[in-house]
Amino acid sequence: MQQYESVIILTPLLSEDAAKEVIAKFKSILTEGGAEIIAEDNWGLKKLAYPIQKKTTGFYHLTEFKAPGELIKKLELEYKRDERVMRFLTIALDKHAVAYSEKKRSGAFNKKAETKTEEVAN
Repeated sequence: MQQYESVIILTPLLSEDAAKEVIAKFKSILTEGGAEIIAEDNWGLKKLAYPIQKKTTGFYHLTEFKAPGELIKKLELEYKRDERVMRFLTIALDKHAVAYSEKKRSGAFNKKAETKTEEVAN
């Protein structure tokens, strides 16, 4: 199974609970299709780089998962059918991206920043 990363931008007209409900729907599509969810990161309401459908903000959510390739087409079809999804992007991760995301999740990048601030403080 290939490892993937999928980011969706949901319409800002949703409440927090409604956004969580939409994310749960897509998560269930993945798990029912045999995917293993590795990590999720809810970025919350963020300002968009450019207006989409006359909206300047959106709820961002990132999901990292391992899945068979056929499941991606089904997932993206569901993204397209759901009017609450403004944009989405799903990419296959290579070995370097997988290693980077594992380091990022373990906090390896934050530890270096903490070490540098301690050195400056001393």
